[in-house]
Amino acid sequence: MNKSEVSIIIPAYNEAQTVGDVVRGIRSLYPDFEIIVINDGSTDDTGEVAKDAGAIVYSHPYNIGNGAAIKSGIRIASGDILVFMDGDGQHDPGDIEKLIEHFPYYDMVVGARPKGYQTSLVRAMGNRIFNWLASYVAKFRVQDLTSGFRAAKSDIARNFLYLLPNTYSYPTTLTLGLLRSGRSLKYVAIDTKNRKTGRSKIRVFRDGIRFFIIITKICALYSPLRVFLPISFFMFTLGLSYYLYTFVMWGRFTNMSALLFTTSILIFMMGLISEQICQMRFERSEGDKFF
Repeated sequence: MNKSEVSIIIPAYNEAQTVGDVVRGIRSLYPDFEIIVINDGSTDDTGEVAKDAGAIVYSHPYNIGNGAAIKSGIRIASGDILVFMDGDGQHDPGDIEKLIEHFPYYDMVVGARPKGYQTSLVRAMGNRIFNWLASYVAKFRVQDLTSGFRAAKSDIARNFLYLLPNTYSYPTTLTLGLLRSGRSLKYVAIDTKNRKTGRSKIRVFRDGIRFFIIITKICALYSPLRVFLPISFFMFTLGLSYYLYTFVMWGRFTNMSALLFTTSILIFMMGLISEQICQMRFERSEGDKFF
């Protein structure tokens, strides 16, 4: 593959001690690939180090977020395939070939980190929960929802640009958006290394809540009934259980049972309406591409 086909996008914030080695490692293996480092308002020499190593550097005037850096990279990249990886040295440049060899058969290929890579039990448990939720939403077995090492066709990445948040949860949004729009995804096993310096900028509880909200948002955006239907069923079951209890105990149908039944029906109808709106919006966005 030549330069016009693959662009490597590396978001970096205060990674002066590692980003140079990452860029040089990529350059030595893939001399013709376009390497773009997005310097997200670093307060150290990240931009200068990346430029000296041979990367194209685009700098934000201040720290906006990892997702914002990814979006900037997507906008300026010229490649047909975009590869996203971190600048902290955790990803092996040699694994890039494992991703891009599956194009053009797949729309996106994600590097799945091995089990046990997490240093924190809480983070490991959280990622398992997120993977399960994402699998439920997308009806596809999601192996590593938050992996930042992935490759995607550039036109598809640009189609989802408006959905991507400015924070660390961009892999979640990109994965779910792609799957719910009927695109193809493949996971390949990769090796990860421990950070050479510094600490991860992801905070378990703050970013964990954000990931959960994003999963729910994408679910409601692409498949609303996957959100509304379980809630409606739960309310209906609760109403039925309470009605049976009050009927056996006092032989009555109470106002609370009526409220729960009515609420379940309203939630179900909202889900149906949302599903129809979602379908019309999706069909229109797909149709616009042909004009």
